[in-house]
Amino acid sequence: MDADVDALVSAPWLHEQLEAGRPDLVVLDASIDPYRGHTDGIPGARVFDIDGEFSRADVPIPHTMIPAAQFQAQVRRLGVDAGALVVVYDAAGIYSSPRAWWMFRAMGHDRVAVLDGGLPGWRSHGYPVEALGAPASGTDDEPDRQGDFVAHPDPGAFVDREQVLALLADPGVAVLDARSRERFEGTAPEPRPGLRGGHMPGSRSLPLTDLLVDGHLRAPGELAALVGEARADAQRIVTTCGSGVTACGIALAAHLSGVSDLTVYDGSWSEWGRPDGPPVASCA
Repeated sequence: MDADVDALVSAPWLHEQLEAGRPDLVVLDASIDPYRGHTDGIPGARVFDIDGEFSRADVPIPHTMIPAAQFQAQVRRLGVDAGALVVVYDAAGIYSSPRAWWMFRAMGHDRVAVLDGGLPGWRSHGYPVEALGAPASGTDDEPDRQGDFVAHPDPGAFVDREQVLALLADPGVAVLDARSRERFEGTAPEPRPGLRGGHMPGSRSLPLTDLLVDGHLRAPGELAALVGEARADAQRIVTTCGSGVTACGIALAAHLSGVSDLTVYDGSWSEWGRPDGPPVASCA
């Protein structure tokens, strides 16, 4: 990441870069259902479809990370180069954009940032919007230009169910759950049919909503305090949620708080909460 750019950027900063015509900047709209109904976005933004091509279609668990070769090919189709500075946003504020941020980092690309406040924050400044486009438009001389992005996958970016089972027994690891506290406690139903209620025994609740104010991440000191309280003395953090999306919001907050030993449980509750899944705990 550039010295002047962190993992979180503001709407005024992005507007300034777009106005200046920064050549290495790529803006991606990473909205997912139920926030995908918009047709306008930030000027020049391309669609990073987490509900579609950026999730595996051959497994029953939603939002599962695709293989590196597939990620590389899809990102190249969006015109993303190896040296691009990628800024991702979503239409909810901060909801699914951290998932795109984490996916790029999992593929070895750390020149990626989340737009604080997302599309609503952008609109609140009165900045222009335009019809969303998908691939890079190219030029008359170079139509439909593809990028030269190269994936360098980090094998530690995601963990599977068996790894989480072992990590839950490690006192040096905190498994933090981004779902609502009611879902964590098993007092509210799961939105996906057929899943059990409750949480992984030994995991801790840190709802994504606790980290946000009006679609923006809380101030750095507040984030550090919330993450610190949730992880206690643990050095490593594993994040989880309903389907591996908002778990990346905790990962972003922890990263901004200075935590470097981070990983995401990709299957999350969509896998763990299945009827044939591992044991669950609840307060119901």
